[in-house]
Amino acid sequence: MSQKKITITEVAEEAGISVTTVSLVLSGKGRISAATADRVYQAIEKLGYVRNRSAAMLRGGDSGVVGLIVRDICNPFYAEMTAGLSETLEKHGKVLFLTQSGQQGQNLNRCFDSLVAQGVEGIVLGGGAANAADLSTRARDAGIALLCASRASSLEDTDSIRPDNLHAAQMATEYLIKRGHHCIAWLGGSGSSLTRAERIGGYCSSLLQYGLPFRSEWIIECGSQQRDAAELTEQLIHQHPTVTAILCHNASVALGCYFGLQRSGRTIGKGGLDSYFGQQMALVGFGDVPEAQLTDPPLTFITSSAREIGRSAGMRLLQRMADPQGDIQNVIMPPVLIERGSA
Repeated sequence: MSQKKITITEVAEEAGISVTTVSLVLSGKGRISAATADRVYQAIEKLGYVRNRSAAMLRGGDSGVVGLIVRDICNPFYAEMTAGLSETLEKHGKVLFLTQSGQQGQNLNRCFDSLVAQGVEGIVLGGGAANAADLSTRARDAGIALLCASRASSLEDTDSIRPDNLHAAQMATEYLIKRGHHCIAWLGGSGSSLTRAERIGGYCSSLLQYGLPFRSEWIIECGSQQRDAAELTEQLIHQHPTVTAILCHNASVALGCYFGLQRSGRTIGKGGLDSYFGQQMALVGFGDVPEAQLTDPPLTFITSSAREIGRSAGMRLLQRMADPQGDIQNVIMPPVLIERGSA
């Protein structure tokens, strides 16, 4: 019977340190103390760990691999961003390695450790930045370029490419107000989301600017499942029938909201009369997807191109990999209103 192969994860557990640190000791990179290195070598000797030499050769130089960590690969924003990022990296001979950290970023550190163990040259963090306070230091110690391409970033000492969430929400809210809507609700996002916080900040500031009511019961948390968004929309309209417009946190929520409004018997449009309620419902989403043009009416969105964010992130990461000591750059992409029939 063949002997069980010992993994780098088991070495890390035996030594009482992270997989990243073990990888750095084996590659001779980073700032690792002699005592820590000694613990790693003792664990290797005790367990009988045999290093994968082909992988080690990759880790010793330019692997040509870049890692991407996103919350949910099914999210249309991340799918478009990934396409733009991969497009840019492939033109420069790099390959993208994709990992998923979970909706709340709960697997973020495990994804990071796995990518470091694979010998990536750089990592793009596409979400979950609220849980990433120590990643910048860990990436720097590992000699790996790190860039945030999420919708909001709390890592001030790290390059970032992101949308202007505050201004986008202000634009969307003002757009609805100028079309006669005074009771505007918000649907989607979780309370821990930095992106949601920035957008709701823009939404609230526009309401206050025009002297309109802000009501906490009109702000509804919701995941990205269309079914959940549809059900919560029905509840919102039933409990607060005076609401005439809804801002949706992302494209999936907007599509779910559309179906929820239909099931509630409300018509959607640019301000015409509803047979029963006086004013048609208006719906505006953030992000945009091709499916938005298939509804009747097509959905209005405000967006910063996710694909362009991916392309820009790829170019900036390549620059950082070539010049690790260069100045930090934080690029904010301006929003664009895509006016269709739903508002």
